[in-house]
Amino acid sequence: MLGTVSVCTALMIAGLGWFYLTTSGTSVRFMMADTLITTQHRDWAKYLIGSDELQKRVEAYWKEFEDMGVEKDKGLVEIAPQPSAAPAVVKKDLVTIEPVSGTNYKGYLVTISDPKKLRIAVPEKQGKGEKVSSMVKRTGAILGVNGGGFIDPNWEGNGFQPEGIVMSGGKIFYNDKGANGSVNVVGIDKEGRMIAGKYKVSELVAMGVQEAVSFSPRFIVNGVGQIKSQADGWGIAPRTSMAQTKDGSILFCVIDGRQKHSIGATLYDVQQIFLAHGAVTAANLDGGASSVLVHNNEIVNKPSSEYGERYLPTAWLVFDHPETANINNVWEGLDISKIDPSKW
Repeated sequence: MLGTVSVCTALMIAGLGWFYLTTSGTSVRFMMADTLITTQHRDWAKYLIGSDELQKRVEAYWKEFEDMGVEKDKGLVEIAPQPSAAPAVVKKDLVTIEPVSGTNYKGYLVTISDPKKLRIAVPEKQGKGEKVSSMVKRTGAILGVNGGGFIDPNWEGNGFQPEGIVMSGGKIFYNDKGANGSVNVVGIDKEGRMIAGKYKVSELVAMGVQEAVSFSPRFIVNGVGQIKSQADGWGIAPRTSMAQTKDGSILFCVIDGRQKHSIGATLYDVQQIFLAHGAVTAANLDGGASSVLVHNNEIVNKPSSEYGERYLPTAWLVFDHPETANINNVWEGLDISKIDPSKW
């Protein structure tokens, strides 16, 4: 018995030595810390890397994300006119969905052949977010994925107050930055080109941006991946990201995570999926428990929250006729400084 205890103690000491003192152990330790940083348990990462290192790592990531949003788009996307009724023209399916998988993850890649079929939807009623499945059903959309970030005190927020900017149908629905404030945006302009990166709100208006939410980082810029390795991939987590290919098609990647069938993906994993499918621009959207894909009124993926879908302030929806979609500005007339995002 004593010998068994001694062996176990020796193995534990050896394991801790590997975890904290070797290069390979440190790599695993920082990957675990990055994964915790993306969850509501961010503070737990200090037990892996220390409080000072945690703060440094978070600040370094956000600086990197800001830097990745600065480079200007070179206009590599070429939006082709939509096919006419001519019999010689083959019309692409508007929506295609295919499974994607890797060592630690399973998810879906969505392709939208016409970027002008997308709209940003918002909740129907003031004071509370709305599930993406509800937005899809209520508006008659074909497909929906979760959108931008939101203020979520103690990770128990009501999903009603976005962060940054929300634009839908060419109108600003929500803006907490002012006309001259800068914001990391993921959007689509009037020509159907994806706009991602850091812009002033006034620039977005001048550029004719029609649909937009705020999130970061933009991680494919002018066809070049900005995340250099798994170690820089911001941990393993459920993911939702958006991209555009040279022909104008929009891609959404929705990855399950924090579950037995799929631990999750790094942003590097998502970047490689997008590059393999010809993306020239890509940006991150809200992930974690918010990641959801709805098609034909069915939830396709498996959201990570034990409570199911989250209540959210924005979603990307696909319509056959987006111009007829009934999407109203739920924040119109509200003093956004007086919104209580924790009150249900």
